Amino acid sequence: MMDAHSEERLSQVHPELSRRVHQLADMLPFTIVVTQGLRTYAQQDALYQQGRTTPGAIVTDAPAGHSMHNFGLAVDVAPTDGFGGIDWNGKDAKWQAILDKAASCGLAEGAKWRTFPDEPHLYPQEVPADPDDNFRYLFNEAGLPAVWNEYLPGETTT
Repeated sequence: MMDAHSEERLSQVHPELSRRVHQLADMLPFTIVVTQGLRTYAQQDALYQQGRTTPGAIVTDAPAGHSMHNFGLAVDVAPTDGFGGIDWNGKDAKWQAILDKAASCGLAEGAKWRTFPDEPHLYPQEVPADPDDNFRYLFNEAGLPAVWNEYLPGETTT
């Protein structure tokens, strides 16, 4: 069971990704929340500018169109801390449990990236870590359903 915000975020990503994240959540002895799901290009650009042209720490290496979040094929998750908050310590046992079980749910994780590790980032194992020009072309020409049909065929209602 996930909170309403998590469920809303999962309703906007590819249905198969949502199913896998639910499967992962059911396997864990603690609650996880989905902190990020589908992002617009404007939202991605704002995150990319953080720490570069706007205040804050750098949180992404991906400008708009270069994140799987822009295509509904990635989510960020985090464990709860047991006190109504989110546990952001990516090195504790809960985070390791998420990463240990993700692969059995068909999820790849950004924690293994060498140049910009991203512990909370999960995406379907069948899709590449980074979208290429074809992703952007399909999205610009025909929207999310075209991207989803190309890279993760199946149910694609939005």
